[in-house]
Amino acid sequence: MKNEAMMNAIKGKMIISCQAVEGEPLYVEEKSIMYLMARAAKMAGTPAIRTSSVRDVVAIKEETGLPVIGLIKIQYDGFESYITPTMKEVDELVAVGSDVVALDCTHRVRGDGKTVEEFVREVRAKYPDVPLMADISTYEEGMAAAEWGVDIVGTTMSGYTAYSPKVDGPDYELMRRLAKDCPVPVIGEGKIHTPDQAVEALDTGVWAIVVGGAITRPLEIARRFMDKIEKRG
Repeated sequence: MKNEAMMNAIKGKMIISCQAVEGEPLYVEEKSIMYLMARAAKMAGTPAIRTSSVRDVVAIKEETGLPVIGLIKIQYDGFESYITPTMKEVDELVAVGSDVVALDCTHRVRGDGKTVEEFVREVRAKYPDVPLMADISTYEEGMAAAEWGVDIVGTTMSGYTAYSPKVDGPDYELMRRLAKDCPVPVIGEGKIHTPDQAVEALDTGVWAIVVGGAITRPLEIARRFMDKIEKRG
């Protein structure tokens, strides 16, 4: 198991995702401020942070000293996937010491003409010692990614691809099936909005969970309250 110390530290725990991309309220052009969210997450007891962009990986590692799952969100013409979609982003994340690199491993169109399998195997060959996390949306994608050599499978994209189930809340069934069958650790992620949902996600048997928007995206949190109040009439 790659990075065994980190994997043992996160087992049965909640990783907190601290991300702000351009256009969001907590995105500041001049510098990263997500290290402040990561500071709070560390104080709350999270064993690791998931974050987007090189600058946030650097700032959060410096601030917290915690392991970081790094990714880069970027949209290229012809690509439906947008989480670390090319080797350029992988290279950048490895260069700044991401403890794990997260990749979009959904079976969607890639603008470079490669299949996702070809891309993952290229990354694995170039960086045999860097732990890779596959962000997937279906059981089949998760099992395939494990076969291609990733170290962690995350249910991150369930409900966010055209062909994955649209459920109002976490995809517990996907977590449960992958936790049972997948040969690598599975991280439950996606639409975990309450402490009870977090506990239920862990009870599916996954290795760990990731919670982000419910904790670190104030606009999303505020809208959830406002929507509930507006529906009340």
